[in-house]
Amino acid sequence: MNLDDLVRLRRAKDTIDRDYAEPLDVPALARVALMSAGHFSRSFRAAFGETPYSYLMTRRIERAKALLRRGDLSVTEVCFAVGCTSLGSFSSRFTELVGESPSAYRSRDHADGAAIPACMAKMHTRPVRQPVRNGEAEPAPRP
Repeated sequence: MNLDDLVRLRRAKDTIDRDYAEPLDVPALARVALMSAGHFSRSFRAAFGETPYSYLMTRRIERAKALLRRGDLSVTEVCFAVGCTSLGSFSSRFTELVGESPSAYRSRDHADGAAIPACMAKMHTRPVRQPVRNGEAEPAPRP
């Protein structure tokens, strides 16, 4: 992969990081990267180790975790605040990445992490896709 492609892919990744709550799809991100949708998806995965959609959902779940820790929004409000349009899909993806439902995560005590600077908490709480074995994902480790 050449440097120009990496620059364009980084531009699309920055768009996801900044506009995760907006309706983003692969064709729109491919336009940002000045690539065809197929080439963009393949190149993004090769460069960053996950598909553009997976990266977008990881960003959304990461932000959802922060909003749920605050505790002032319902799970439904958080779902829509991070750009998801289906509560069921949001809950399924959240559970897949975090290892517990959004409601369980929200109701848990998060006071032990309150003193941690936000930049460190973000690194520590980043959702990580679990490896798949025999067609089934392993449960995510609980913090």
